[in-house]
Amino acid sequence: MSAPKIKAPRGTFDVLGQDAARRTTLEARARAILEAAGYERIETPVFEATELFARGVGESTDIVRKEMFTLEDQAGRSLTLRPEGTAPVCRAYVEHGMHKRRQPVKLWYLSSFFRHERAQAGRYRQFWQVGAEALGSEDPALDAELITLLTRLLADLGVRGLRLRLASLGSLDSRREYRERLQAHLRANEADLAQEVRERIELNPLRAFDSDHPGTRQVMESAPRLSEHLDAQDAAHFAEVRELLDAAGVAYELDHTLVRGLDYYTRTVFEFTSDALGAQSGVGGGGRYDGLVQQLGGPPTPGIGWAAGIERILLAGEQEGEQGHGVPVASVPLELFLALEDASPTLRTRAFHLLCEARAAGLAAQMDLGGRSLKGQLSHANALGARYVAILGEQETMLKDMQAGDQESLASDAVVHAVLRGHTAL
Repeated sequence: MSAPKIKAPRGTFDVLGQDAARRTTLEARARAILEAAGYERIETPVFEATELFARGVGESTDIVRKEMFTLEDQAGRSLTLRPEGTAPVCRAYVEHGMHKRRQPVKLWYLSSFFRHERAQAGRYRQFWQVGAEALGSEDPALDAELITLLTRLLADLGVRGLRLRLASLGSLDSRREYRERLQAHLRANEADLAQEVRERIELNPLRAFDSDHPGTRQVMESAPRLSEHLDAQDAAHFAEVRELLDAAGVAYELDHTLVRGLDYYTRTVFEFTSDALGAQSGVGGGGRYDGLVQQLGGPPTPGIGWAAGIERILLAGEQEGEQGHGVPVASVPLELFLALEDASPTLRTRAFHLLCEARAAGLAAQMDLGGRSLKGQLSHANALGARYVAILGEQETMLKDMQAGDQESLASDAVVHAVLRGHTAL
């Protein structure tokens, strides 16, 4: 008599055959696009101290309250299988003293995560995400860079019906007054709210915008909007992010009800959805978390990042034999670094447009995102081993061949062609 069969636990799955091949392709494209933009691979432990997520993600979130797989080891320590990637990356940033490195520190990962959710198509209890994080700069161009990189990755993988929703949550300080006004609105309409929304009025009132409860949704239609309460700095930051995305040709929809599901988000937040996924349409998203590193015991450090679900990308992507025609960038040494003579908005927009053009042409390209002086930018480009450096000025652009020592003055829209021509001549 044969023994009974043992099946994989509910909400988990095996990866084999064609699925494994598609995942290998996805990982190769993610590596090529992200590493060409200066992001280095990081992998954190599968389990972390439970306190990391309670303190970092937020005790009022569904993840911490309902969805974490938590256990106690033989020494009585509480450990949790990681439910998300940002808090562990920030913990590693602090633990390894990455604040002493050149900023921003750019990292990416492709890892498995765990949440006790109701299993359904594209949503599992063990799932995989590709993510990118950049810590150490509050430059709006960093927000725009990360959004454009995820846009490119999803497009290159053939994700259908892609939409980008964009909003700003403002800084923690600017949210305090808004939070009080929103709480007053919710209390005044408490009888019409879902029970879980009523329970969160004091802890996390913004999550009411995520509710599918009919009564709650009706109450939220007349709720005050955070976009109307941004301070001048937050509004200027968000305006520059939008200007840079416009320069890069990235289409987006402003959605001032977008709050995301984690407590650490500040300022820019975004979400990519796919019409091909039906009701559960989220593919990936992220935002700024400028207070998280300090909350975890590190120095004040701005940060921004995103994560995208591997299973959801593959569900929404074109099937085998139909996949996108984008050519992934080879993981090569830095080919072009863009330096700016000054930090004028016009010059920065030109530089960001040129950065996107260079990457679209297959070049490994970066620009300064740390607010450095021109001398500091050139030193940074040298440390990165850049083959070419383009110095953008209001009047002219100077392209320097760092290997040959030659330089030439040319129009900024001729830089990419000149670099490609230089590589062809090698």
